[in-house]
Amino acid sequence: MSELIQSAKENGLFLLTCLSIAAGLIVLAALAQKLLCRGRRSVPAARRVAFVAMFAAVAAVLMLFEIPLFFAPSFYKMDFSEIPVLLCSFYLGPVAGVVCELVKVLLKLLLKGTTTAFVGDFANFVVGCTLILPASVLYHAHRTRGYAIAGMALGTVCMTVFGSAFNAVYLLPRFAVMYGISLDAIVAMGQQVNASITSVSRLVLFAVVPFNILKGVITSLVTFLLYKRLGRLFFREG
Repeated sequence: MSELIQSAKENGLFLLTCLSIAAGLIVLAALAQKLLCRGRRSVPAARRVAFVAMFAAVAAVLMLFEIPLFFAPSFYKMDFSEIPVLLCSFYLGPVAGVVCELVKVLLKLLLKGTTTAFVGDFANFVVGCTLILPASVLYHAHRTRGYAIAGMALGTVCMTVFGSAFNAVYLLPRFAVMYGISLDAIVAMGQQVNASITSVSRLVLFAVVPFNILKGVITSLVTFLLYKRLGRLFFREG
C-alpha cells in the first residue's frame, strides 16, 4: 500500500509539473507576443482556432511516423511534427505556436497513447517549444526573410542546447527510474550503436546533440520552402 501511495504522489507531482510548465510557456509566449511582436496577422478568433486545430491535427499524424536513427539508441526516433507547428507560429504568432504544440501532443495521446508514462510526450512538448518560441518571436518582431532564417537558426540552437541539458539532467534519469534500470544500462544501449558512447555526457554529445540539430535543420528547411506557398492558400495577403 505504501508503494502505491508513493507512486500516486510521484505521478501527481509529475502531472502538476507538466501543467505548470505548459502554463508558464503559454504565459511566456503571450508576454513575448505583446512586447516584441508587431507584425502579426489580424485573424478572427474563430478562424485562428480553426487554423491551430488544423495544424495540430496534421502535426499529431506526423508524430505517429517515427524514423530510427543510425547514430542513436532505439528510444531516440525522428518525427517531423514540428513542421506544421512552426508554420502555425509563423502565420499566427508565438501563442498559437505553443498552443498548437500542446494540442498536437494531446491528440497524439488520444490516437496512440503513451509508451513512456507521458515522460517522452512531455519532453516533446517542452523541447519543441524551445524551437518554436525563439523562431516565431524573432520573425514576428521584423517579418522579413532574413529574420525568419535567423529565427529558425536561433530556435535550432536553443533546442539543441536545452534539449541536450534536459536529457542529461532530467529525462535520462527519469527513464532509468521509470523502467527500473541503471543509467549505465541506458549508456550500454547507446554503446551498441556507437562505441564512442561510454557515459551519459557522451551519449548526449554523440546522440542527443546531432539528433536535435538534424531535427531543427530539417524542420527549418521544410518550413522555409512551404511558408509562402501555403500562406497563399490560407491568407489573401500571402
